[in-house]
Amino acid sequence: MDVEELKGLDIEDIAEKIETMEIRGAAKIARAGVKAVLKVVEEFEDDDEEALLVELKKCRDRLINTRPTAVSLENGLKYMMKGIDDAENTEEMKKRVKNNYSQFIELSLKAKEDIAEYGGKRINEGDVVLTHCNSSIALGAIKYAWEEGKNIEVIATESRPKKQGYITAKELSQEDIPVTLIVDSAVRHKMKQVDQVYVGADTIASNGAVINKIGTSQVALCAHECRVPFTVCAESYKFSRETAFGDLVQIEERDPSEIVDPKDFCDVKISNPAFDATPADYVDCIITEKGIISPEGAYRIIEERI
Repeated sequence: MDVEELKGLDIEDIAEKIETMEIRGAAKIARAGVKAVLKVVEEFEDDDEEALLVELKKCRDRLINTRPTAVSLENGLKYMMKGIDDAENTEEMKKRVKNNYSQFIELSLKAKEDIAEYGGKRINEGDVVLTHCNSSIALGAIKYAWEEGKNIEVIATESRPKKQGYITAKELSQEDIPVTLIVDSAVRHKMKQVDQVYVGADTIASNGAVINKIGTSQVALCAHECRVPFTVCAESYKFSRETAFGDLVQIEERDPSEIVDPKDFCDVKISNPAFDATPADYVDCIITEKGIISPEGAYRIIEERI
Protein backbone atom coordinates (compact mmCIF):
# COMPACT_ATOMS: atom_id res chain seq x y z
CA MET A 1 0.00 0.00 0.00
CA ASP A 2 1.48 3.36 -1.08
CA VAL A 3 0.33 6.99 -0.82
CA GLU A 4 -2.10 6.83 -3.74
CA GLU A 5 -4.02 4.10 -1.87
CA LEU A 6 -4.41 6.12 1.35
CA LYS A 7 -7.21 8.35 0.10
CA GLY A 8 -10.12 8.37 2.52
CA LEU A 9 -8.07 7.11 5.48
CA ASP A 10 -7.61 9.24 8.57
CA ILE A 11 -4.38 9.60 10.56
CA GLU A 12 -5.26 6.84 13.04
CA ASP A 13 -6.13 4.49 10.15
CA ILE A 14 -2.71 5.06 8.63
CA ALA A 15 -0.97 4.58 11.98
CA GLU A 16 -2.80 1.30 12.58
CA LYS A 17 -1.98 0.01 9.09
CA ILE A 18 1.70 0.74 9.71
CA GLU A 19 1.57 -0.98 13.13
CA THR A 20 -0.13 -4.08 11.77
CA MET A 21 2.21 -4.16 8.76
CA GLU A 22 -0.59 -3.79 6.25
CA ILE A 23 1.62 -0.93 5.12
CA ARG A 24 5.06 -2.50 5.02
CA GLY A 25 8.51 -1.75 3.65
CA ALA A 26 10.62 1.11 5.02
CA ALA A 27 10.13 3.41 2.01
CA LYS A 28 6.36 2.87 1.86
CA ILE A 29 6.10 3.41 5.61
CA ALA A 30 7.93 6.73 5.26
CA ARG A 31 5.70 7.87 2.40
CA ALA A 32 2.58 6.85 4.34
CA GLY A 33 3.82 8.76 7.37
CA VAL A 34 4.38 11.99 5.49
CA LYS A 35 0.97 11.58 3.87
CA ALA A 36 -0.60 11.45 7.36
CA VAL A 37 1.14 14.70 8.30
CA LEU A 38 -0.13 16.29 5.10
CA LYS A 39 -3.66 15.29 6.12
CA VAL A 40 -3.25 17.28 9.35
CA VAL A 41 -2.73 20.57 7.52
CA GLU A 42 -5.36 19.77 4.89
CA GLU A 43 -7.99 19.19 7.59
CA PHE A 44 -6.98 21.99 9.98
CA GLU A 45 -9.36 24.95 9.60
CA ASP A 46 -8.46 27.32 12.47
CA ASP A 47 -6.01 30.24 12.40
CA ASP A 48 -4.31 29.22 15.64
CA GLU A 49 -0.61 28.58 14.86
CA GLU A 50 0.08 26.96 18.23
CA ALA A 51 -2.88 24.63 17.86
CA LEU A 52 -1.69 23.52 14.42
CA LEU A 53 1.82 22.94 15.73
CA VAL A 54 0.41 20.81 18.55
CA GLU A 55 -1.60 18.73 16.05
CA LEU A 56 1.45 18.24 13.81
CA LYS A 57 3.63 17.12 16.71
CA LYS A 58 0.89 14.85 18.03
CA CYS A 59 0.66 13.20 14.61
CA ARG A 60 4.44 12.90 14.37
CA ASP A 61 4.75 11.27 17.80
CA ARG A 62 1.90 8.83 17.12
CA LEU A 63 3.50 7.69 13.88
CA ILE A 64 7.05 7.35 15.23
CA ASN A 65 5.76 4.96 17.88
CA THR A 66 4.22 2.65 15.27
CA ARG A 67 7.54 1.23 14.02
CA PRO A 68 10.40 2.49 16.23
CA THR A 69 13.15 0.68 14.30
CA ALA A 70 12.32 2.23 10.91
CA VAL A 71 14.41 5.41 10.82
CA SER A 72 13.02 6.10 7.35
CA LEU A 73 9.70 6.97 8.99
CA GLU A 74 11.31 9.21 11.59
CA ASN A 75 13.46 10.99 9.01
CA GLY A 76 10.47 11.46 6.71
CA LEU A 77 8.48 13.03 9.54
CA LYS A 78 11.39 15.32 10.40
CA TYR A 79 11.52 16.39 6.76
CA MET A 80 7.84 17.32 6.92
CA MET A 81 8.45 19.61 9.90
CA LYS A 82 11.23 21.61 8.23
CA GLY A 83 10.78 25.36 8.55
CA ILE A 84 7.40 25.35 10.26
CA ASP A 85 8.70 26.90 13.50
CA ASP A 86 9.71 30.01 11.54
CA ALA A 87 6.38 30.38 9.75
CA GLU A 88 4.56 33.64 10.50
CA ASN A 89 1.02 32.28 10.30
CA THR A 90 -1.00 29.10 9.76
CA GLU A 91 -1.22 29.57 6.01
CA GLU A 92 2.57 29.72 5.72
CA MET A 93 2.90 26.68 7.98
CA LYS A 94 0.50 24.76 5.77
CA LYS A 95 2.33 25.86 2.63
CA ARG A 96 5.68 24.71 4.01
CA VAL A 97 4.32 21.32 5.03
CA LYS A 98 2.75 20.84 1.61
CA ASN A 99 6.00 21.79 -0.12
CA ASN A 100 7.94 19.46 2.16
CA TYR A 101 5.54 16.65 1.27
CA SER A 102 5.91 17.15 -2.48
CA GLN A 103 9.69 17.30 -2.20
CA PHE A 104 9.95 14.19 -0.02
CA ILE A 105 7.72 12.07 -2.26
CA GLU A 106 9.65 13.21 -5.33
CA LEU A 107 13.01 12.48 -3.67
CA SER A 108 11.83 9.10 -2.42
CA LEU A 109 10.54 7.89 -5.78
CA LYS A 110 13.56 9.26 -7.66
CA ALA A 111 15.88 7.50 -5.19
CA LYS A 112 14.06 4.24 -5.87
CA GLU A 113 14.63 4.64 -9.61
CA ASP A 114 18.31 5.54 -9.24
CA ILE A 115 19.07 2.68 -6.87
CA ALA A 116 17.32 0.23 -9.21
CA GLU A 117 19.58 1.35 -12.05
CA TYR A 118 22.80 1.31 -10.03
CA GLY A 119 21.98 -2.04 -8.48
CA GLY A 120 20.67 -3.62 -11.65
CA LYS A 121 23.86 -2.86 -13.52
CA ARG A 122 25.86 -4.78 -10.90
CA ILE A 123 23.86 -7.98 -11.46
CA ASN A 124 25.55 -10.08 -14.12
CA GLU A 125 24.22 -12.29 -16.88
CA GLY A 126 23.38 -15.71 -15.46
CA ASP A 127 23.49 -14.63 -11.80
CA VAL A 128 21.45 -16.34 -9.13
CA VAL A 129 20.41 -13.63 -6.66
CA LEU A 130 19.16 -14.41 -3.16
CA THR A 131 16.90 -11.89 -1.43
CA HIS A 132 15.34 -11.79 2.04
CA CYS A 133 11.97 -10.29 3.04
CA ASN A 134 10.19 -7.94 0.61
CA SER A 135 12.22 -4.87 -0.26
CA SER A 136 10.82 -2.77 -3.11
CA ILE A 137 14.25 -1.16 -3.41
CA ALA A 138 16.20 -4.42 -3.72
CA LEU A 139 13.56 -5.88 -6.04
CA GLY A 140 13.80 -2.76 -8.19
CA ALA A 141 17.44 -3.61 -8.92
CA ILE A 142 16.59 -7.22 -9.74
CA LYS A 143 13.79 -6.14 -12.08
CA TYR A 144 16.10 -3.61 -13.75
CA ALA A 145 18.60 -6.37 -14.51
CA TRP A 146 15.85 -8.59 -15.92
CA GLU A 147 14.47 -5.76 -18.07
CA GLU A 148 17.98 -5.23 -19.45
CA GLY A 149 17.70 -8.74 -20.85
CA LYS A 150 19.93 -10.51 -18.36
CA ASN A 151 19.11 -14.17 -17.82
CA ILE A 152 18.94 -14.31 -14.00
CA GLU A 153 17.26 -16.35 -11.30
CA VAL A 154 16.14 -15.40 -7.81
CA ILE A 155 15.96 -17.34 -4.56
CA ALA A 156 13.54 -15.77 -2.08
CA THR A 157 13.30 -16.66 1.60
CA GLU A 158 9.92 -17.09 3.28
CA SER A 159 10.93 -14.42 5.83
CA ARG A 160 9.06 -15.69 8.84
CA PRO A 161 7.00 -15.02 10.83
CA LYS A 162 5.04 -12.62 8.57
CA LYS A 163 6.21 -14.42 5.40
CA GLN A 164 6.88 -11.30 3.34
CA GLY A 165 8.86 -13.58 1.03
CA TYR A 166 5.57 -14.85 -0.35
CA ILE A 167 4.92 -11.34 -1.66
CA THR A 168 8.41 -11.24 -3.17
CA ALA A 169 8.00 -14.58 -4.91
CA LYS A 170 4.61 -13.66 -6.37
CA GLU A 171 5.82 -10.23 -7.47
CA LEU A 172 8.83 -11.64 -9.31
CA SER A 173 6.78 -14.46 -10.83
CA GLN A 174 4.33 -11.92 -12.24
CA GLU A 175 7.29 -10.33 -14.03
CA ASP A 176 8.23 -13.79 -15.43
CA ILE A 177 11.47 -13.74 -13.44
CA PRO A 178 12.44 -17.31 -12.44
CA VAL A 179 12.13 -17.51 -8.65
CA THR A 180 12.50 -20.25 -6.06
CA LEU A 181 10.89 -19.86 -2.62
CA ILE A 182 12.74 -21.43 0.32
CA VAL A 183 12.31 -21.63 4.08
CA ASP A 184 14.65 -19.34 6.01
CA SER A 185 16.60 -22.24 7.47
CA ALA A 186 17.56 -23.42 3.96
CA VAL A 187 19.72 -20.34 3.28
CA ARG A 188 23.06 -21.95 4.15
CA HIS A 189 22.23 -25.04 2.10
CA LYS A 190 21.28 -22.93 -0.94
CA MET A 191 24.08 -20.36 -0.64
CA LYS A 192 26.47 -22.50 -2.71
CA GLN A 193 24.17 -21.88 -5.68
CA VAL A 194 24.07 -18.10 -5.15
CA ASP A 195 26.17 -15.46 -6.95
CA GLN A 196 24.92 -12.38 -5.10
CA VAL A 197 22.68 -11.41 -2.19
CA TYR A 198 20.50 -8.28 -2.47
CA VAL A 199 18.52 -6.97 0.50
CA GLY A 200 16.95 -3.71 1.60
CA ALA A 201 17.32 -1.94 4.94
CA ASP A 202 15.14 -0.30 7.55
CA THR A 203 18.00 1.59 9.18
CA ILE A 204 21.71 2.01 8.55
CA ALA A 205 23.88 3.05 11.49
CA SER A 206 26.84 5.41 11.34
CA ASN A 207 29.26 2.48 11.64
CA GLY A 208 27.77 0.79 8.57
CA ALA A 209 25.73 -1.80 10.46
CA VAL A 210 22.48 -2.66 8.69
CA ILE A 211 19.21 -3.05 10.58
CA ASN A 212 16.79 -5.11 8.54
CA LYS A 213 14.19 -7.87 8.74
CA ILE A 214 15.01 -10.53 11.33
CA GLY A 215 17.18 -13.20 9.72
CA THR A 216 19.16 -10.79 7.55
CA SER A 217 22.26 -11.14 9.71
CA GLN A 218 22.16 -14.93 9.32
CA VAL A 219 21.87 -14.56 5.55
CA ALA A 220 24.86 -12.20 5.63
CA LEU A 221 26.88 -14.63 7.76
CA CYS A 222 26.21 -17.47 5.32
CA ALA A 223 27.11 -15.23 2.36
CA HIS A 224 30.35 -14.18 4.10
CA GLU A 225 31.28 -17.81 4.76
CA CYS A 226 30.68 -18.70 1.10
CA ARG A 227 32.39 -15.56 -0.27
CA VAL A 228 29.14 -14.39 -1.86
CA PRO A 229 28.83 -10.58 -2.22
CA PHE A 230 26.23 -9.12 0.12
CA THR A 231 24.66 -5.92 -1.20
CA VAL A 232 22.29 -3.56 0.61
CA CYS A 233 19.97 -1.19 -1.27
CA ALA A 234 18.92 1.83 0.78
CA GLU A 235 17.89 5.44 0.29
CA SER A 236 19.92 8.07 2.14
CA TYR A 237 16.98 8.86 4.45
CA LYS A 238 17.38 5.39 5.98
CA PHE A 239 20.73 6.39 7.49
CA SER A 240 20.41 7.16 11.20
CA ARG A 241 21.80 10.53 12.29
CA GLU A 242 21.21 9.65 15.93
CA THR A 243 23.64 6.71 15.84
CA ALA A 244 26.44 9.16 15.06
CA PHE A 245 25.87 10.65 18.51
CA GLY A 246 25.79 7.40 20.44
CA ASP A 247 22.13 6.43 20.27
CA LEU A 248 21.39 2.75 19.70
CA VAL A 249 18.78 1.53 17.24
CA GLN A 250 15.74 0.20 19.07
CA ILE A 251 14.89 -3.30 17.86
CA GLU A 252 11.14 -3.67 17.72
CA GLU A 253 9.68 -6.61 19.65
CA ARG A 254 6.36 -7.62 18.13
CA ASP A 255 3.38 -9.56 19.43
CA PRO A 256 4.21 -13.23 20.20
CA SER A 257 0.93 -14.27 18.57
CA GLU A 258 2.59 -13.68 15.18
CA ILE A 259 4.60 -16.84 15.93
CA VAL A 260 2.28 -19.07 17.96
CA ASP A 261 -0.79 -18.88 20.17
CA PRO A 262 0.72 -18.00 23.58
CA LYS A 263 -2.11 -19.98 25.24
CA ASP A 264 -0.51 -23.16 23.87
CA PHE A 265 2.77 -22.31 25.64
CA CYS A 266 1.66 -21.01 29.03
CA ASP A 267 5.03 -21.46 30.77
CA VAL A 268 7.19 -20.44 27.82
CA LYS A 269 8.56 -16.97 27.15
CA ILE A 270 8.08 -16.10 23.48
CA SER A 271 10.32 -13.52 21.81
CA ASN A 272 9.48 -12.04 18.42
CA PRO A 273 12.11 -9.45 17.39
CA ALA A 274 11.21 -7.93 14.04
CA PHE A 275 14.74 -6.88 13.05
CA ASP A 276 18.39 -7.71 13.60
CA ALA A 277 21.71 -5.95 13.02
CA THR A 278 24.15 -7.09 10.34
CA PRO A 279 27.74 -6.05 11.13
CA ALA A 280 29.47 -3.85 8.56
CA ASP A 281 32.13 -6.54 8.11
CA TYR A 282 29.58 -8.73 6.33
CA VAL A 283 28.37 -6.00 3.96
CA ASP A 284 30.20 -5.60 0.65
CA CYS A 285 28.51 -2.38 -0.43
CA ILE A 286 25.50 -0.16 0.11
CA ILE A 287 23.75 1.19 -2.97
CA THR A 288 22.17 4.61 -2.41
CA GLU A 289 20.75 7.23 -4.76
CA LYS A 290 23.94 9.19 -4.09
CA GLY A 291 26.10 6.35 -5.38
CA ILE A 292 27.62 3.08 -4.23
CA ILE A 293 29.50 3.23 -0.96
CA SER A 294 31.32 0.87 1.37
CA PRO A 295 29.74 0.38 4.81
CA GLU A 296 32.47 2.62 6.20
CA GLY A 297 31.07 5.41 4.03
CA ALA A 298 27.80 5.48 5.98
CA TYR A 299 29.03 8.28 8.21
CA ARG A 300 29.69 10.46 5.15
CA ILE A 301 26.05 10.11 4.10
CA ILE A 302 24.92 10.98 7.61
CA GLU A 303 27.37 13.90 7.83
CA GLU A 304 25.73 15.50 4.79
CA ARG A 305 22.44 15.52 6.72
CA ILE A 306 23.77 16.81 10.07
